[in-house]
Amino acid sequence: AVSLPFAVGQCGNQVGCRFWDLALREHAAVNKKGIYDEALSSFFRNIDTRSGGNGPDIYKGKICSLKARALLIDMEEGVVNEILQGPLRDVFDSKQLITDVSGSGNNWAVGHKVYGCQYRENIVEKLRKAAEHCDCLQCFFIIHSMGGGTGSGLGTFVLNLLEEEFPEVYRFVTSVYPSGEDDVITSPYNSVLAMKELNEHADCVLPIENESLFEIVNKIHQMTNSGKLGSTVKQNSLVTSSAGSAKTLQEKPFDAMNNIVANLLLNLTSSARFEGSLNMDLNEISMNLVPFPRLHYLVSSLTPLYTLADVNVPSRRLDQMFSDAFSRDHQLIQADPKHSLYLACALLVRGNVQVSDLRRNIERLKPSLHFVSWNQEGWKTGLCSVPPVGHSHSLLALANNTCVKPTFIELKDRFMKLYKKKAHLHHYLQIDGMEQSCFSEAISSLSDLIEEYNELDATKGGPRIDPQRLKIAV
Repeated sequence: AVSLPFAVGQCGNQVGCRFWDLALREHAAVNKKGIYDEALSSFFRNIDTRSGGNGPDIYKGKICSLKARALLIDMEEGVVNEILQGPLRDVFDSKQLITDVSGSGNNWAVGHKVYGCQYRENIVEKLRKAAEHCDCLQCFFIIHSMGGGTGSGLGTFVLNLLEEEFPEVYRFVTSVYPSGEDDVITSPYNSVLAMKELNEHADCVLPIENESLFEIVNKIHQMTNSGKLGSTVKQNSLVTSSAGSAKTLQEKPFDAMNNIVANLLLNLTSSARFEGSLNMDLNEISMNLVPFPRLHYLVSSLTPLYTLADVNVPSRRLDQMFSDAFSRDHQLIQADPKHSLYLACALLVRGNVQVSDLRRNIERLKPSLHFVSWNQEGWKTGLCSVPPVGHSHSLLALANNTCVKPTFIELKDRFMKLYKKKAHLHHYLQIDGMEQSCFSEAISSLSDLIEEYNELDATKGGPRIDPQRLKIAV
C-alpha cells in the first residue's frame, strides 16, 4: 500500500465517496480478470470473508472481498450512513468509521478541541490498525473542507496526530476552501484557524476553491448542452457524471464538483498504482516542489475536463492539453499561474504519451512562464501508461506558484471583517482550551505566509538575491 486516505467531515466524505467509486471503476476497466494485483493493493485490501477477514491479503489470487484502505471520520452520521447504504457499502467496515451524532456546529474549536480530545485514542487505534496492513506506507492523504467545523477543526487535529504518530510519513492534504458567498457565516474563522495548522504540520496542500469547481461544472454543462460539442462529449464522462456507477442514486448537486476533486486524486496517485515509463512517487512531489517548508501550497489544474468520443486524438490535441493546463479555466482555484512566479512545476501525464512529447511541450511553454532565478529547470514529470477511463490521455499539473497569494489575502480580509467586530467570537471562546490568542496567532501565521509570497514576488524578473532566500528558508 502506498497511501492511506482520511476523509474528515461532510465535504471530505462526499469527495471520498466519489473517489472510491471512480477508483473502483478505473481498476475494473483495467483489471478484466478480477485478479487481486499490485495496482489494486495500493488502495484496497483483499479479504477472505469466510476466515474472518483478518489474515494477510490474498495476493495475486481471485478478488474475494475488497476493502478500501481508509478512515472515514465525521461528527454527524448523515454522509457516512449514506455511503454505508449506497453502492460502496461493502468496501468499508465499522472498524474504519468514526462518527458522532451532533456535529461541530460550524465551529473549528468544537472539532479541534472537543472532538479531538474525545476521539484521540479511537483515531490513533484505528490509524495504527490501518497502517499495520500497509507494507510500504509513503503518505497520508487528508480530504477535508476549511469552512465547516469538523473538516477544519478535527481534520487539522488528525493532521497533527499523524505527525506525532508517524513523523516520517508524508502528509498530503486536499483542502476545499469556501467561496465568498459561503452560507457558513463563521467559515473565515474556521479557515484561518485551520490554515495555521496546515502551515505548520502539512508537507503538501492542494487548495481547491468551490467557486472554481462550480465554474468548471457550468462550462462543461454549457458545452454538453449547446450542441457545439454534442457530438464529441460523452455524456457519461467520469468527470461530469456518476452515470455508469453501480445502482446510481439521484445525482446530488455537488457530485459533479466532487468528481473533479476525485479525479485530481486519481491522477495524483496513478503513478503509484499503475506502470509507466516515468513513475513519480508522491513523496517525490513534496521533495521536488517544496523548496521552503511553509510554501507547500500547490495549485492544481486538470485536463481534459470532458471525455472525447473520438479516442484517437491527433497530436495537436495533445499539445492543446498542455496549453490548457496553464490557462485560468483549468485551475482548481481562481488563480493565474502564468502571470505569477513559479518555484517549481510538476506534470503528471497519463496515457499513450512519449517522453519526447513531454519535453517538446515543456520547451514550448517555458518562455511564457516566469520561474524563480535559482530554479529555472524546476520541472518534475511523471508518465503513467494507463489513461483514465474514456480518455486517451490526461494531464494533472501541480504548480508551486505565488498565484495562491490572492486566495490567502481574500481569506484574511474576510476574517478581519468579522474579527474587528468580535462577531461570533463567544461561540469559540466558551470552548475549553480555546483562547483569543488562538485567533491572533492564526492571523499572524497567515500574514507571515502572505509576506513570504510577497518577498518572492518582489524578485520576479530580477537577479538572484541570496539573503532573501536564506531568510525565508529558516
